[in-house]
Amino acid sequence: MNKKVAYGTIALLTLIYILSFVDRQIVAVLGTQIRDSLQLTNFQIGLLYGPAFSFIYALAGIPMGHLADQVSRKLMICTGLFIWSLMTVLSGFAASFTFLITARIFVGLSQAMLSPAVYSFMADRFPAKQRATIFSIYASGIFIGIGLSFLVGGQISMQYDWRMAMVAAGIPGLILAPIAWLAIREPKRKDGQSGIDLNMMPDLIKILKKPSVRWHLVGFSFLACTGYTILAFVGNVFNDIHQRPDLISSFGWFMFGVGGTVILSGKIADVLARKNPANRFRMGTVAALMGIPFYMVGLFAESAELAFWMMGIGVLFSSSYNGVAAALIQYFVGQRERALAGGLYLFVISVAGFGFGPPVTGWLTDVVYSGDFAVSKAILTVMLICSTGATIAFQMAMKNYHNDALPAEQGVEN
Repeated sequence: MNKKVAYGTIALLTLIYILSFVDRQIVAVLGTQIRDSLQLTNFQIGLLYGPAFSFIYALAGIPMGHLADQVSRKLMICTGLFIWSLMTVLSGFAASFTFLITARIFVGLSQAMLSPAVYSFMADRFPAKQRATIFSIYASGIFIGIGLSFLVGGQISMQYDWRMAMVAAGIPGLILAPIAWLAIREPKRKDGQSGIDLNMMPDLIKILKKPSVRWHLVGFSFLACTGYTILAFVGNVFNDIHQRPDLISSFGWFMFGVGGTVILSGKIADVLARKNPANRFRMGTVAALMGIPFYMVGLFAESAELAFWMMGIGVLFSSSYNGVAAALIQYFVGQRERALAGGLYLFVISVAGFGFGPPVTGWLTDVVYSGDFAVSKAILTVMLICSTGATIAFQMAMKNYHNDALPAEQGVEN
């Protein structure tokens, strides 16, 4: 494929990923307006943002990945884009909680079709030596999408209402879906396979037998716990400690910066891999450790402005791993297991991130710590545990890398 076409495809896939995060995050941005308009409870809003999307998305990722290894990835990407965009638009016309939660379930199912298929697509389309860079460009869409959901979604909802914001969030995807169908060219798989095998357990067991894969999943799950904890409780720091709720929305600007550090991390990982491909794991260690000093200052700062800047710089480091993590697991699997491996990665980090970080931080804040900085102490406790665990896991993954990575997937320049 021509280089311009190849990178144009990556730009298109990244744009789709950005839209997916705008549509999944929009409920958090519009939550209070939806609650008041439909006379819902805070618990119901929590269900819309949490289980109705997150659990469905995580659980569907593995079977969707297995399916994407056997059918057209282009079909799955474009179908998923159309369905979740349509459900977001229709949510703007919802008159009941039942309608909204049903739409969110379909958003979760259809978005689970995207990344496993894209991971497989990109791993086939680009050489192994560029994989961390390419995957990181795609992963930058996470933070651009989150930032846009707060900025654009919030502005539209203030100017009009939450219904118009929902419609505006979904329409770009409906327009982009047919364009993507015409623009994306499916890479050929070298190993042919006839029919669809619904039994994914043999492939899952094969992937998980490798120690490096298991340590990879453990290490990046720890980092996901840190990321979800910061997103869940940074508002408490600004609101409860400093009485500056205005800084919560402003913190969203750092999400655009994270998009840049994600790409930079991927590029550095590929450069380090020229000497030893296992060195890509070192960028996970950077994410685990480099943000800690900034968080320690920001979490306990007396000044709201100092807390804002120090925590913002911290998140630039601690969230920089996303593209490298998705790329690394591809070095351990064959062509017919790529999407399944991607789905497994997304499942594990989603369940671990949501299931451990925020609940434990909340419990520590309520039960263990006290005083004005109770939430800061809780966040730092979870962060230190996760950073230590991640660092150990990455060292173990590097130790086993050369035994587990496929020879053709080493990603070293000749």
